[in-house]
Amino acid sequence: MHLRRCATCGHIGCCDSSPARHATAHFRETGHRYIRSFEPGETWFWDYVAERGFEGPELAPPVSRPDEQASPGPADRVPADWRTQLARINGE
Repeated sequence: MHLRRCATCGHIGCCDSSPARHATAHFRETGHRYIRSFEPGETWFWDYVAERGFEGPELAPPVSRPDEQASPGPADRVPADWRTQLARINGE
């Protein structure tokens, strides 16, 4: 599970590998079509409408989750069996 940042308003949401798919849900609720990875070292953007990646401008900081914060995380808010729960939700 990885984090995505809305390039329009800065909303942080989880990727489509997560149970709730918060980043895509944010797009559907708001129409904000562009997201950027919020993972350390990743700079790619995604356009939900065109369904393609692209290179975009630098966004205002912060540009990623802190390196010391696990993904998924924060660790104290993630259930110990998160992998099993994710697999069950994704039909694996």
